Amino acid sequence: MRWALVKVALAVTVMVVVAFAVPLGLVVKEMARDRAFTNAERQAAAIGPTLSITTERGELERAIASTQAGAAGRMAVHVPPVDEVDGRPLEIGTRRAAGKDLRTVQRLGRASITKVTGGFALLQPTAIGSGRSLGAPQIAIVEVYVPDDEVSNGITTAWLVLAGVGLALVVGSVAVADRLGLRMVEPAQRLAYAAHALGEGKLGVRVPEEGPPELRSAAIAFNSMADQVVQLLANERELAADLSHRLRTPLTVLRLNAASLGEGPAADQTRAAVAQLEREVDTIIRTARQAKSHTSPGAAGGCDVSEVVRERMDFWSALAEDEGRTVRLAGVGRPVRIPVGRAELAAALDALLGNVFRHTPEGTAFSVDVHNGEDAVIVLVSDAGPGIADPQAALVRGNSGGREGSTGLGLDIVRRVAESTGGDVRIGRSVLGGTEVRIWIGLDGWRSPGGSGGHRLGRRKRGATGRGAAAEVRARG
Repeated sequence: MRWALVKVALAVTVMVVVAFAVPLGLVVKEMARDRAFTNAERQAAAIGPTLSITTERGELERAIASTQAGAAGRMAVHVPPVDEVDGRPLEIGTRRAAGKDLRTVQRLGRASITKVTGGFALLQPTAIGSGRSLGAPQIAIVEVYVPDDEVSNGITTAWLVLAGVGLALVVGSVAVADRLGLRMVEPAQRLAYAAHALGEGKLGVRVPEEGPPELRSAAIAFNSMADQVVQLLANERELAADLSHRLRTPLTVLRLNAASLGEGPAADQTRAAVAQLEREVDTIIRTARQAKSHTSPGAAGGCDVSEVVRERMDFWSALAEDEGRTVRLAGVGRPVRIPVGRAELAAALDALLGNVFRHTPEGTAFSVDVHNGEDAVIVLVSDAGPGIADPQAALVRGNSGGREGSTGLGLDIVRRVAESTGGDVRIGRSVLGGTEVRIWIGLDGWRSPGGSGGHRLGRRKRGATGRGAAAEVRARG
């Protein structure tokens, strides 16, 4: 493209230069010729007054010598016979024109230019006084010689100047076309390079949004596409990490069940298999947790937080009873709609409750409280364990806070669920003495049909629901 623009500019400029320079060169040549002959006519006219007064040789010679052409030997005067006695014409100076040319000019009575050896001769007719014998006016001819170099004086210089100007125009137009071509080609080359780099897996490559409007628009579209590709890949890694983390819930149950199998080869093999499986899941999570996207959980239609909390507590209460944990549940007596998908809320609750079972000793009590307000719903998960030493660091994605067996992604799942509604997550000290995780879920225009309230659940007995949960735990194990 760049070379094509240069060739177009070169062709157009050359045509323009030729179209203007050739006529200008001819005009300059004609002007030099006219200047030379006009000067000759002026010098020939200077002899006219003398010829009109006298035809004496001496007077005419002095008049000729006073002119520039006469002093240079380039002027001659041809006077016809004026005396009946001798009848001979008078010639002063060197004659260069042919006799027939002189006679023709004398007969016609107007100036003429004729070609002579080495240049041109200007023949200027001039009337002289009447002869003493003939009594009729006579015509004398003043001949001025104009050399070829005087006719062409300044033409070469003028043509060289025109050629230089034309060459400068051609070079300038080529340089401008080259810069314009470079301005268009460079953004296109950068775009092509970025496309190749993106295809090779360099996801951080971007294109400067410069150049003509069309290429700038293409650069904007490319950058937007690259951002979308990065976002999609990050979402895939995020999903892989979250799905892997959700496996920690059944793995926790499986590990607890395996610990109660007692001694024996089968029990040892089961515990070893569970440990290996947990290590593999942790490896998957650590590999995928490098993604930093903030994909909002799907909340199409929302869910009833009270129903989801009751369901998950039914599941975990069976394990809590096995480990001698006291469970407290409050605020789930009425339906409370929130703009969070059922699966996302269940994953968040499982992450928090799984952390309670994983990082607190057996017999540690915990509770879940739901508080419904006009503009937000708050879910509190509290325990009576040792607590978290650095709550702020625990909320950073991938930071386990130094706890063994933790990937640091559980609280991040909870945080993203809350932030998708405009809320947040806080970690503090609970009334039970351990950790309290507060999930603030913004309603964003949603309205819950019921107010806050609830009931306490003391130590749950394993009824029909508890047995169902235990069966589910063992099935997952």
